[in-house]
Amino acid sequence: MIRFYTLFHLNLMYSSIEEDEREVVIDRCYYPLLEIAEKGFHISIELSGLTLEIVQKIKPQWVEEFKRLLKEEKVELIGSGYSQIIGPLLSYELNLQNQLIGLEVYENILGVKPKIALVNEMAYSKGLVDVYKEAGYEAIVMEWNNPYRFHKEWNKNWVYYPQIAKGIEGSIPVIWADSIAFQKFQRYAHGEMPLKEYFYYLKSHDSEEIRFFPLYANDVEIFNFRPGRYETEANLKFDEWRRIKKLLGVLKNKGFEFAFLKDTLKFKQNNTLNLESSQQPIPVKKQEKYNINRWALTGRGDLEINTKIFRLLKTFERNKPSKEDWKKLLCLASSDFRTHITQTRWDAFKDEFDGFVKKWNAKPVYFSYSTGKEVKFNIKENLFSLTIETEKLKCVFNKKKGCTARAVIFKKKSQNPLIGTLPHGYYDDISLGADFFSFHSIIEKPGEHKFTNLYETECNLIANDYKVKIESRCLDRDAEFLKIYEIFEDALKIYIKITLPKRDFAIIHPLNITFNPEAFDKNTLFFETHNGFKLPERFELKNQPVAHSQSLSVLISAKHGLGATEGLVVIGDKDKNLTFMHNQTLSALIPSIFFLPIDNTYFFRLQYSAQEMDETFKPNDTEQVIECEFLIR
Repeated sequence: MIRFYTLFHLNLMYSSIEEDEREVVIDRCYYPLLEIAEKGFHISIELSGLTLEIVQKIKPQWVEEFKRLLKEEKVELIGSGYSQIIGPLLSYELNLQNQLIGLEVYENILGVKPKIALVNEMAYSKGLVDVYKEAGYEAIVMEWNNPYRFHKEWNKNWVYYPQIAKGIEGSIPVIWADSIAFQKFQRYAHGEMPLKEYFYYLKSHDSEEIRFFPLYANDVEIFNFRPGRYETEANLKFDEWRRIKKLLGVLKNKGFEFAFLKDTLKFKQNNTLNLESSQQPIPVKKQEKYNINRWALTGRGDLEINTKIFRLLKTFERNKPSKEDWKKLLCLASSDFRTHITQTRWDAFKDEFDGFVKKWNAKPVYFSYSTGKEVKFNIKENLFSLTIETEKLKCVFNKKKGCTARAVIFKKKSQNPLIGTLPHGYYDDISLGADFFSFHSIIEKPGEHKFTNLYETECNLIANDYKVKIESRCLDRDAEFLKIYEIFEDALKIYIKITLPKRDFAIIHPLNITFNPEAFDKNTLFFETHNGFKLPERFELKNQPVAHSQSLSVLISAKHGLGATEGLVVIGDKDKNLTFMHNQTLSALIPSIFFLPIDNTYFFRLQYSAQEMDETFKPNDTEQVIECEFLIR
């Protein structure tokens, strides 16, 4: 017999809900939950410490009622941290503070510490397992559907029982949410699906053996209230909580039982699983339009928010922030300022954020690199190329194509160029019948030809005993590109500045890097980066196609990406590797991988994105300036 569990996610920071609507949300959405619990249905309630503080301020009587039900074990508290932040996009220190402060707030207000945590927005990374473990959590809740999509070797029946999620240093039990299931529940509650049809769906998961199934695991603010995110939201026509109560009553009368999430752990199975994959390094709940780019590169100013967060974190490292400072930073890092936030809330948020940045004098911290010794540079130039060579490094730049890299040779790693240009005709496959450059920028606007800096340019060179500096400028219509190389004895630094007249619908990839397929072993290729933890995660390509930045539709420009929360990506094979650093305090870019095996060879690219498009993107008429800094060694 199947046992149902429900997890209701409470969030008064909800992006599209105005602050003056919060009391209405508590009355319409939060109180009915407690009424259901009072009637004997086991429900689990998750809310951040920040939401709990807000409810305590607006409706302390709701908190008191919640505390009573917790004490009587009629409800179960599930944690999520102080603020709903996207862990794989932010630093380990911020993630850990989020969990520790959140647990403290739960205990101070409710008198209990939850043992199970919901992964915020179900945006998961392997490293977050270790963060939750370190904070003291004993299990997490994560969506099944997306990890399973790239792990078809899993047994389908594992969804009915907690399994073990493998982290970097440790592991933790994972209780499953199901996006199809909670979307079905929503359709039923909104009157878009009859009870009979919905019951048959639930019955299809039944079995003679004991099974657990997530009846619901998502937002509560969408029942008897409409947050106003989409024009397609169903109209509010009747009491949706009454419809939900009817469903629960029918299931109970049919003999089905209801469980808390903690009850499922008694039936935990010991299959240790990697939820992430090279194709989807950061699984996120629901369909593919929900991916980390919606909190990193779209919205009203995601890139700017994340960049300032990293500036503040760098400033925090050099000072002694108080607990209130951490709480303020965690609030500002909330995912709800990045998606469907209203103009009123956005304007207030910007003022508050800018004030906090000013208080801490948080500014970019530029890369500093030097071997500390004099270097002998061999410089050659002709009509087509500029070559800079040291004992350990050789760079050949194409003057006819925006001073892109023809070849970059790290002599201690390989005598072949590891990075460079693959000329038109390199591949027999006509789908790859183009030149593939390195170190160029691309801007793509709907319905227009690409904007690039792939034009003949003057390469202005300045040399001293420690480095060679090359500056090139390019104008493509109203897009201005500035690129500055600094070549050291064994490393290459790149500064890029892109200036546009306004923030408009566009994909902006400031740096693209093409790898030489003759220089790396195809069978042992990997990429490595940090996604919210102090240690990196390694992903082996294993000759499987990977296309993180592939468009989903004309509306959704990319499906996946890497958090790269330490500003680091490593590309390598069994014999060698290259390290790519990008300056998070200048632009918190999102790297992505494109890998396509072709017979005995492959096409492999690392790409950095400063902007993508989705339904949350909002243009504005302010001049847009994107500055990036990279160090390759």
